[in-house]
Amino acid sequence: MAHKAGFVNIIGNPNVGKSTLMNAFVGEKLSIITSKAQTTRHRILGIVNGDDFQVILSDTPGIIKPAYELQTSMMDFVKSAFEDADVLLYMVEIGEKALKDENFFKKLQNSKIPVLLLLNKIDKSDQQILEEQMQYWQEQLPSAEIHPISALENFNVTEVFNRILELLPEAPPYYPKDQMTDKPERFFVNETIREKILLHYKKEIPYSVEVETEEFLEDEDIIRIRSVIMVERDTQKGIIIGHKGSAIKKVGVEARKDLEKFFAKQVHIELYVKVNKNWRSNSQQLRRFGYNG
Repeated sequence: MAHKAGFVNIIGNPNVGKSTLMNAFVGEKLSIITSKAQTTRHRILGIVNGDDFQVILSDTPGIIKPAYELQTSMMDFVKSAFEDADVLLYMVEIGEKALKDENFFKKLQNSKIPVLLLLNKIDKSDQQILEEQMQYWQEQLPSAEIHPISALENFNVTEVFNRILELLPEAPPYYPKDQMTDKPERFFVNETIREKILLHYKKEIPYSVEVETEEFLEDEDIIRIRSVIMVERDTQKGIIIGHKGSAIKKVGVEARKDLEKFFAKQVHIELYVKVNKNWRSNSQQLRRFGYNG
């Protein structure tokens, strides 16, 4: 049988369900999911392998108008998703009208590659609204195929995946068949800790944080991890730690539980907090954390 392989890139506004969809396709939690916008900062590949196919899915940051250097770098990841896609998945949710950046939307309208418009969260809608939305998007993007889905409820996800397989070109696999992602273990440690911070802290705190894993030592039965939570100001350091260390302890406990599931092994994790002033606007620091190319 002929082998198919290709890059399938998921784009859309913040919080429309891109990470939920990618994790549903891959069957593993590769992208962090929270109800807060701008949860995904990097472009994360999830690889789905079959005997005669390899689908390389790419979850990208939600499209925004950048306000500082970090967000500019995040939007560069989205631009690259347009450049190497074999199939584009444009994700919108019920009630949404357009991408937050008109240039990206024009690129979609003029796209030479197949675009599947995925109308997500239909479990929160009724039939009449759904039909109106489908008509609206058909007018906006006449060349796109529209698929109503619920990524969270796994509704129509398999059908969309099968359609992707039909559209992929014949090609050998790009990655080894036992590989599930392009990211190293430390990346998932950092993202898991960052997810817990997004869930437990309010206002600007989660957006001022970056996590760096300085130590990842794996033995047969345990992984020992030491990670540093970077913040921009001294006041943020106190908030992250919390009264007598209670807040950071909670983050550590929850991250450890998730990582033990992810690695299927016992995990010991130590967390520290450091101030790294204005790292979000410092290109040298951003490069160090894997942004800015």
